[in-house]
Amino acid sequence: MTAADNGSFFIATPIFYVNDVPHIGHAYTEVAADVLARWMRQSGKDTWLLTGTDEHGQKILRTAVANGVEPKAWADELVARAWLPLLDTLNIANDDFIRTTEDRHKQAVHKFLTLLHDKGFIYEGDYEGYYCVGCEEYKQSADLIDGSEDFPDARVCHMHGRPVEVLKETNYFFRLSQFQDRLLELYASQPDFIQPDSVRNEIVAFVNRGLEDLSISRSTFEWGIDIPWDSSHVTYVWFEALLNYITATGWGSDDDTFAKRWPAVQLVGKDIARFHAVIWPAMLMAADLEPPKRVFAHGWLLVGGEKMSKSKLTGIAPSDITDVFGSDAFRYYFMRAITFGQDGSFSWEDLSARYEAELANGWGNLASRVIAMVTRYFDGKIPTELGAVLPADQAIHDTIDTAAHGAAKAMSTFAINEAIASTWRIVDELNGYLTEQEPWVLAKDDAHRQRLARVLYTAADGLRATAILLSPVMPEASQKLWVALGADNSVGPLTKQLLTEAGTHSTLPPGTPVAELVPLFPRIESAE
Repeated sequence: MTAADNGSFFIATPIFYVNDVPHIGHAYTEVAADVLARWMRQSGKDTWLLTGTDEHGQKILRTAVANGVEPKAWADELVARAWLPLLDTLNIANDDFIRTTEDRHKQAVHKFLTLLHDKGFIYEGDYEGYYCVGCEEYKQSADLIDGSEDFPDARVCHMHGRPVEVLKETNYFFRLSQFQDRLLELYASQPDFIQPDSVRNEIVAFVNRGLEDLSISRSTFEWGIDIPWDSSHVTYVWFEALLNYITATGWGSDDDTFAKRWPAVQLVGKDIARFHAVIWPAMLMAADLEPPKRVFAHGWLLVGGEKMSKSKLTGIAPSDITDVFGSDAFRYYFMRAITFGQDGSFSWEDLSARYEAELANGWGNLASRVIAMVTRYFDGKIPTELGAVLPADQAIHDTIDTAAHGAAKAMSTFAINEAIASTWRIVDELNGYLTEQEPWVLAKDDAHRQRLARVLYTAADGLRATAILLSPVMPEASQKLWVALGADNSVGPLTKQLLTEAGTHSTLPPGTPVAELVPLFPRIESAE
């Protein structure tokens, strides 16, 4: 049985180059993968989230040399100082973190290369062409543009704007060209294999133009995993790095675990979709392994119209945001403000505005008001003697049900922003409900005691639903609200609440003691 058959969910981020510290573009990918993994995990699926670092290649070597250290020492220091702490900064609940300098990876890469060599898919030949160190990618002429005034006589990479290098050397090649028809058949038989459609159309057009065999080794430097039958060559960094998804899952060493986990959903930036949707499935086909379940390419983060990158000085450290707004607000903003799969712009002004309007004044203030009124009017316990359900109450029940179903449907297609928007209908409706029902007025007359109880119970139960539905996005705030509602004791741990049942209204037990709720999203003076 494969993972595709047993209902498990394996999602993997790309592994990130350690030539520099992470910026919010990297964080965006990590958070999206974590939100999807948390959602699937809390929907009852056996879920596994993999991330890690790519530590070989010429770019890493040159960065290390420029800093006066050995490449392994550079990678060790940067992973410990920046990349592993990033996971804590963003509250990422990953199941594994793989480094391509680990022995488990090297051993599996050797085994995979030997397998493909023995099957006749790797051969020796001469390569002459262009190579971009920034991309660690062999370039076709169509990928290059004329240099600007900084590089007037050079051909430059359209991604980095820097001159490419001309390589001429004897390398080992992977027979990628043999897999053109099989890849096109895969794309046709599984229309959702590559998403979104814009990226799918680009990939299909690229493969239809014809594939060339891929150079998979270099002999001009030594920082990499050696070719097992020829130690004078190291493996092309992309060919080796792509294998992390199976080397971390037990391929070649733990067949049961590999069969349980694979295939994976590959979450990538659109600039590396070609590697994951063309080269990677072809490699797997050559080894008689299943291709990935899906390749989802999200868009770029833009700052001032520029793609987020260190080379263009648009890199913003995630901690610059989390130190002010917190990890939940970071996660919420980037998942809500950007249509997942499309490019999206970041601005401090938009972040501040959404923090105040949607988080602090919207959800946070709603939770604070409801808990305060339950504390004040019902001695700190969820009301028990409830009045009749009136149309206004039923409307909230219907909203909870509709929102939960809408969120689940959106998440099934990775439309994270739509799932949050669907859930936020509960927040907006509850705020409007309290304004219309005026529980503070009802509290002034004992004749309205049961009506007051019904209104506050309905509001508290609606908050219960938001805590569950928003927990994959904002785990810290959701947990605080869950505890304040007394649900941790009366219902059980938040992470054990099935998202598939979140829309069932009136499940918060009456009589449950509530607890003090500290502000979910404190006012930030600097946000003005």
